[in-house]
Amino acid sequence: MPINEIDLLLTYKCNLECDHCFVFGSPDAKGVMKLSDIKEILNQAEKVGTIDWIYIEGGEPVLYYPILLHGLREARKRGFKTGFITNAYWATSVEDAKEWLKPIAEIGIQDAIISDDLFHYGKDEEDLAKYAFQACKELEIPVSNICIEDPKQYMKEKEWKGKPVTEGAVLFKGRPTVKLVEGLPRKPWKTFGKCLDEDFSNQKRVHVDPFGYVHLCQGVTMGNLKKTPLPVMFKEFDPYKHPICGPILKGGPAELVKTYHVEHEESYVDECHLCYSTRLKLRQVFPEVLTPDQMYGTSS
Repeated sequence: MPINEIDLLLTYKCNLECDHCFVFGSPDAKGVMKLSDIKEILNQAEKVGTIDWIYIEGGEPVLYYPILLHGLREARKRGFKTGFITNAYWATSVEDAKEWLKPIAEIGIQDAIISDDLFHYGKDEEDLAKYAFQACKELEIPVSNICIEDPKQYMKEKEWKGKPVTEGAVLFKGRPTVKLVEGLPRKPWKTFGKCLDEDFSNQKRVHVDPFGYVHLCQGVTMGNLKKTPLPVMFKEFDPYKHPICGPILKGGPAELVKTYHVEHEESYVDECHLCYSTRLKLRQVFPEVLTPDQMYGTSS
């Protein structure tokens, strides 16, 4: 399995609690990586031999700014391409944002991704993301935006009148299944015969969280690197034998329902909505795979 990107979930903690967040980031969230955790992940990533990229995200990684800098710096020293994702809460002006970003610019990262949408900054709020974006440009840091549209607002403004309104790239897993599905059009559960977000048979990226879990998709793990090193985990992993990936590869989230005879509703917003709702009911059956609690809106 030629994994070439590892995304470090530096922390689940975030200064915001957005409706669209599928990792349930919030000010009260638990789980933060230590310097020793990052060092061990990078050590294992080097031994894998196919890793090109290391991203650091959250939650909001800039809440632990010195640790973020350390992680980016160490990854660059080892020859990895690096990037980070932020909501730019810290960018109170372009001038101030440049002070935050100068150490990152000196590291020489290849990608800064900034969340800039109404989930993070309302219509009447000062858009700090724009300051961060401009500061990156002036410091010659490669930068791009993530802009997630609120499907409820999208439906209202565009007057779709029954047509699909989930074009805003919201992934209906995690908190969106609680906060955003009401009022959206649905399709029969049997129509979701394929996962459109991940290809487990050709996995290129995994996420590693503060507890050591290695996520194929958020909340669907292939193991824990504190128990099994990444090179061994990647070499031995067979997606077709995985209790969650196997059925999904055979027939999507609908097959996951059929395989384990899970009680379900008759319709869902999209594939992620059906898959996540099914996984919630399977957690007691596969507690080591469908974990940690944070990904499912509960605390340990």
